Amino acid sequence: MTFNENANVGESKARRRGPRIAAAGGGVAGLGVLAVLLFNLLTGGDLSSLLGGGTAQPSDGSAVEGCQTGADANRDDTCRLSATSVVLDDFWSSVVSGYQGPGLTIVGGSAATPCGTASNATGPFYCPTDETVYIDPSFFDILQQQYGGSGGPLAQMYVLAHEYGHHIQNITGIMQQHPANGTGPTSNGVRTELQADCFAGAWVADAAEQTDAQGVHYLKEPTPDQIRQALSAAAAVGDDHIQRQAGAAVSPETWTHGSSAQRERWFTTGYQGGVEACDTFAARAGEL
Repeated sequence: MTFNENANVGESKARRRGPRIAAAGGGVAGLGVLAVLLFNLLTGGDLSSLLGGGTAQPSDGSAVEGCQTGADANRDDTCRLSATSVVLDDFWSSVVSGYQGPGLTIVGGSAATPCGTASNATGPFYCPTDETVYIDPSFFDILQQQYGGSGGPLAQMYVLAHEYGHHIQNITGIMQQHPANGTGPTSNGVRTELQADCFAGAWVADAAEQTDAQGVHYLKEPTPDQIRQALSAAAAVGDDHIQRQAGAAVSPETWTHGSSAQRERWFTTGYQGGVEACDTFAARAGEL
């Protein structure tokens, strides 16, 4: 999707953080991104604390600057994420009563969080503990180069919208009602991820309707090619695709996020049917 150049997107609360590294012996600094994600997928383990050969120490962060207009968002990935958070907050405030948006931290390199180290290797994630989304824009290069997905503007927005979906699940009690324990194509963990994909699709369908304080539409209507970008990103992070890319056998019993087909299907469900179509927990196994 493309921002209208004169849209005012300067209300974002996004912060920028980078690493302060404390030296540590050993480590797995050379471990590939696919290996990290496959380890997490197959074992449920967390290698994030080992990435970079040291321990990332928290920093206070700083406000993202120079991201005031739609033109800024169109030219720069960080500004695009910052601006997208403004549109996401507008959308969800009209859907969820008493909505309070998550924090957004743009990571450069790595950053310590209450949920582990954030980096482009661990990928974007939402941390319920501090209600913050962590994302390193360089992840989008990895999405293209190692997973074959689109790194285009709408693909980037989809990724952020997916993480916002987890925030909605957290603040509305969905996470508490349906703990993401267990693995497999019909597990609560997969249903949680597919619902976040569905929420992202619902937002994309409505995003061009959101306006700034002066009544300027933030975004232009998505083109068919841009929708394909989002679907490509969804497919690229399907559990089966990640396993194939890593040279491993496809093992549905280990899935935690859903197959490429599932992720594409639920994004489309949200795009076509809106938030009310996103009850993945009520869906029968054959409907997932």
